[in-house]
Amino acid sequence: MKPNPSILLVEDDLSMGFLLSEYLESEGLHVKLCRDGASGLDSFRRGSYDLCILDVMMPKMDGFTLARQLRAVNPEVPFFFLTARSLKNDKLKGFDLGAEDYITKPFDEEELLCRIRVMLRRQAEAQQAPTPKNYTIGAYEFDYSRQELSRHDETWRLTEKENEVLRLLCLHQNQILRRDDAVEQIYGKRDYFLGRSFDVFISRLRKLLQNDPNVTIENVYKVGFILSVKSNDE
Repeated sequence: MKPNPSILLVEDDLSMGFLLSEYLESEGLHVKLCRDGASGLDSFRRGSYDLCILDVMMPKMDGFTLARQLRAVNPEVPFFFLTARSLKNDKLKGFDLGAEDYITKPFDEEELLCRIRVMLRRQAEAQQAPTPKNYTIGAYEFDYSRQELSRHDETWRLTEKENEVLRLLCLHQNQILRRDDAVEQIYGKRDYFLGRSFDVFISRLRKLLQNDPNVTIENVYKVGFILSVKSNDE
């Protein structure tokens, strides 16, 4: 993790925002506080951040919409939600948008700091670790570095999480990828809602790969998945 990582905090409760900013700054993090989604997006476009913390219920632009806009600008910057909204559908929506975590208020400051450091460390390790960039999946070509899946003259741009899930499947091609292990590798922990989000990405990838009958993502009940790739001779 680099020294003094820069964090964008978008929170409309200024009292809580100032308190959290002061705490994180005292722990060596640089924090930019914005009070609504529109100003948060503007700061993201003009600045350089290592992590974004987003409230959901905000004026001008809600957190879910802001998350989509941030990903459109730079999908490499991780983000998570810090919000009073605790409904199951809200959590699933947050993870579906690519959030690293979904933390509900009230929260413990030390635990939050620990989670932030884990995310920043994992992000730094991912950028440094050598990873194969190209995979062949039957009639498909998967370019991990460009987040692209192509077949003949068609190309699909994957989201960051879809990209990571497909890479794990490729690394375990024709072998079982244990669901719990995959969720932990991608999100840094095991959690029911994260598992549901992971299943959404599996469903999307199945649809993208359905045009080659030799390629399937098989479900191994209560265990995980297998990216099964058969040769034309089989």
